[in-house]
Amino acid sequence: MTGFLVYDVFTDTPFGGNPLAIIPDATALPEARLQQIAREFNFSETTFVYPPDDPAHTAKVRIFTPTTEVPFAGHPLIGTALALHDLGRGDDLMLELGVGPIACSVRAGLARFTTRRPLEVLAYPQVGDVAACLGLAPGLIRTDRHLPVQAGVGLEFVLAELTDRAALASCRPVADAFRAGAAAYPSSLDFAVLAYARDGAAVAARMFAPLDNIPEDPATGSAVAALVAWLAQREGQSLRLIVTQGEDMGRPSTIHAEAEVDGGLARAVHISGRAVRMMEGRLMP
Repeated sequence: MTGFLVYDVFTDTPFGGNPLAIIPDATALPEARLQQIAREFNFSETTFVYPPDDPAHTAKVRIFTPTTEVPFAGHPLIGTALALHDLGRGDDLMLELGVGPIACSVRAGLARFTTRRPLEVLAYPQVGDVAACLGLAPGLIRTDRHLPVQAGVGLEFVLAELTDRAALASCRPVADAFRAGAAAYPSSLDFAVLAYARDGAAVAARMFAPLDNIPEDPATGSAVAALVAWLAQREGQSLRLIVTQGEDMGRPSTIHAEAEVDGGLARAVHISGRAVRMMEGRLMP
């Protein structure tokens, strides 16, 4: 039988953060079982760990949502790095993902990964389309600092700044509007939207991807990575953010994000957070 672990990620408190299922040794699992297992856990992501293709690296990691495999995601990286560290794999890890190797480190219980993948901008969705997805009046989407943008550093999200925290709390996702958005603006995910309200370095965020069976995500490191890279490039300087997410779900999360800007471009993005081991067990044959 194959073992599994469950960590709550981007929190140091049980039952907070974003749950992640981790299969530390997936070598015995048939390929056809991977998506079924991820759907059975029904967390926003499940990771499957294999020996690395390059023996100089720590491990190869495949990431599945309940509906599809994705090449990159934030809370799976943080949670898997901490799980492998707890299993004795060291403080500094190089994990092979679909986007290539990503360096991770663990120091005093804090995990951090760094991606140097360039920010990719796919589209600028209409304000009305994004507002319809969130169940908001268009005037609650702030446009003076930037228009909604579909961008990512390995996984794309629609980034939309709202007028204030109250607007963020009032989001009520509308599935039909997400279907229209996914048809108009195709990407790796089906029009996943990160809505946020910002006060300096403090950001409150919510992420919705209902077409990918993620009605709301408690913590989305890949979306925050896209956000900090986008904002840093717009502002033309390196940037640090502390992002709170999941509060409206009763699963508060904290994500530390940093983008290094050189020559007007985000050359490196760092995402940090903690995690708590919650469960362990065995998958039945």
